[in-house]
Amino acid sequence: MTEILIIAAPDLIAERQAWLASLAGERRLASLTLEAYERDTRQFLQFLTGHLGGPARIEDIHTLKPADFRGFLAARRREGDGARSLGRHLAGIRSFLRFLEKKGLVNAAGVGAVRSPKQPKSLPKPLLPDQALEVIATGGDLQEEAWIGARDAAVLALLYGCGLRISEALGLTPNDLPDGTTALRITGKGDKTRLVPLLAVVLEAVKQYQALCPFPLAADQPLFRGARGGPLQPAIIQRQMQKLRGALGLPETATPHALRHSFATHLLSGGGDLRTIQELLGHASLSTTQVYTGVDSARLLDIYDRAHPRA
Repeated sequence: MTEILIIAAPDLIAERQAWLASLAGERRLASLTLEAYERDTRQFLQFLTGHLGGPARIEDIHTLKPADFRGFLAARRREGDGARSLGRHLAGIRSFLRFLEKKGLVNAAGVGAVRSPKQPKSLPKPLLPDQALEVIATGGDLQEEAWIGARDAAVLALLYGCGLRISEALGLTPNDLPDGTTALRITGKGDKTRLVPLLAVVLEAVKQYQALCPFPLAADQPLFRGARGGPLQPAIIQRQMQKLRGALGLPETATPHALRHSFATHLLSGGGDLRTIQELLGHASLSTTQVYTGVDSARLLDIYDRAHPRA
């Protein structure tokens, strides 16, 4: 890594170089991360030069208080850095100061008392309706054994057709799907229980798997089984989705959880109200569900940009 000239005491510069070398050698951080940490700490030391009225020394670092670090973050915000960049700045500085603390040179309590800026919620990345339906239709076709193919198809149908988390789908027992049932009682995060309508096509996929499964399925035991009869692990379904991404040309964001996002987004697009979708997803707060309005708005704007003759 090429060192850019910075103003600081020689001993502090030397320790910083030793820290960067340890990140590259011992922790084997990616080159882009190393470049970011080098830039973050360089900007911090440059800030301290003006903040302290001269080149920073190790003893200056030792006496820094939370307000000094917040001053640096405020200065970077004025330069246009957003919450994600500010959070990374703070992570780099913490790493450097903890390196110095382990050597007995400073006390890193000051930077440890500074909270990272609240990060903006990233929008979920659902599949398009045609893509989601293709995943469900093809879900079990890549397996050699029919019962395993039926199992994968049933799990994927539950994720998209009922909006389940993968842990919720794999936690089902035969007791949860009696003959003639039209709804699932799901206990999700925080032991919050909700009722989810069970589409006939989803129930049919589950029943087909049950008919083909070679292992006895006790009423109170896990419904979905691995190849050797034990409880099915989430990684198996995640790997199956990886295969489907390659077979169907889907983006990397097409994961099992993306099917749950697709369930919510497609309901909203079809006229579903947020309160109902909140209940179906098992969200404790409506604000968690409201993120899907951003997804739908982004989709509508994309359609507008591509379709409107003056866009």
